[in-house]
Amino acid sequence: MDRFQEMQVFVRIAERRSFSQAAEDLQIPRATVTTLIKRMEKRLGARLLERTTRQVRLTHDGEAYYQRCVRLLADLEEADGAFLNTAPKGLLRVNAQGTLAKYFVMPGLPGFLERYPDIVLHLGEDDRLVDMVREGVDCVLRAGALQDSSLVGRQIALMPQVTVASPAYLARFGTPVRLEDLEGHRAVDYLSSATGRSMPLDFMVDGRRVLVRPGSVISVTGAELYTGAALAGLGLAQVPRYRVERELAAGHLRIVLSKAPPAPMPVSVLYPQNRQVSARVRVFTQWLADVFATAFDQTMPVR
Repeated sequence: MDRFQEMQVFVRIAERRSFSQAAEDLQIPRATVTTLIKRMEKRLGARLLERTTRQVRLTHDGEAYYQRCVRLLADLEEADGAFLNTAPKGLLRVNAQGTLAKYFVMPGLPGFLERYPDIVLHLGEDDRLVDMVREGVDCVLRAGALQDSSLVGRQIALMPQVTVASPAYLARFGTPVRLEDLEGHRAVDYLSSATGRSMPLDFMVDGRRVLVRPGSVISVTGAELYTGAALAGLGLAQVPRYRVERELAAGHLRIVLSKAPPAPMPVSVLYPQNRQVSARVRVFTQWLADVFATAFDQTMPVR
């Protein structure tokens, strides 16, 4: 095993904080991983990893060596791709919000994997903040404002949003026509996964953003629960239009305050600041941008 492969294994152990998980990710025996790290530390004359029964962590020397390995591996992969003109290959770990994965990612994945047959995709579903380095995730797909400053975001779409309510709710509280009519109304509170706080209703009026906080009888943390609460007549909700098209067509929900719609919701691909973007992540990001451009008839620049 050459030094390039040694560095790959070392970096994966450092990021996963586990010999076993690194071996599983790289599909090599755990005993090989252990032997390789011992040989590397002996050659360098430095201890790179502190091992305990619960986790593995970098020493000071290990941290310095890790930073250099990350840069070297990224440069080598970039060079190989540029001069050999080879298609991206290897394991790509992606985490996506459930509704985005269901409506946009999954339907087109057969075409992506046919185009890049040497990429092995691991796709996870989550709404929570993901520790990308520790969990071995290459990139995440999220809707909403970027909350974690340790991540770099590439915006790939803006999703139109609407304010909706059920017919039963409107029959009880009335149909608001102006923002002033919201007095006495209720909203379904959506709790931010980043802060734990409820999100206000958001309206665009003459090019400026207006936030309103009606009363509430329920708070939720998931997109499906949020829409479900609106369908149950528990309050007003603001959602990307694509997610409630069927409910609108069937008359189970109605759009209100259409002259003051919510600001469009950004969709972004995120990855750690200190990690060079691999060819796998680049082609996947561009593919996602194309998928959303088709869905919303818009084109966003992808850097």
